[in-house]
Amino acid sequence: MRSMIARLALPAMLLALAPTALFAQEAEAKPSLLALQSGLMFWTLVVFLLLLFILSKFAFGPITKAVRSREQALEDAIAAAKRDRDDAAKLLEEHRKAIEAARGEAQRLIAEGRAAAEAMRGQMLEQTHTQQQELLERARRDIEAEKVNAIAELRREAVDLAIAGASKVIEKNLDDAGNRKLVESYLSTLSVAR
Repeated sequence: MRSMIARLALPAMLLALAPTALFAQEAEAKPSLLALQSGLMFWTLVVFLLLLFILSKFAFGPITKAVRSREQALEDAIAAAKRDRDDAAKLLEEHRKAIEAARGEAQRLIAEGRAAAEAMRGQMLEQTHTQQQELLERARRDIEAEKVNAIAELRREAVDLAIAGASKVIEKNLDDAGNRKLVESYLSTLSVAR
């Protein structure tokens, strides 16, 4: 960096001293371009050294300090950008993992929901089947009870008809309770014999 400043300082000083050298040459009669003039050389050298001293004392220090601070600021900005990029990459990876975890959780919940629905469906089918069997069994029992009641009612009516017919035949009114027992016992022996 210093060498670059030094390289730029030399042409700047030469340009600054050029008008001085031109004024000094105008005062004299036109000398030859190749002739050496010691006074002009001396003052050019003095002005150059004075300008070099002033620039190094007051200009080069602040300029190099500004360049160094600018370089440091750029290096800090680059380091901060790298840190930010690394942080962003980590955050992006965390978000990707969170999204994958959420997807996995959603898939698990869907699978659990399907399994629960299938289990509920199976339970409902089993419950419906059980209720259907219970209804069929109850209907069979009711039919059997009605059948037994109907047979008993038919027997009673048959007994009543048989008693009425027997009383007409005998023409004598027998005791209803005794006759009823007699006919019922006879009818029960008939249905057992079948």
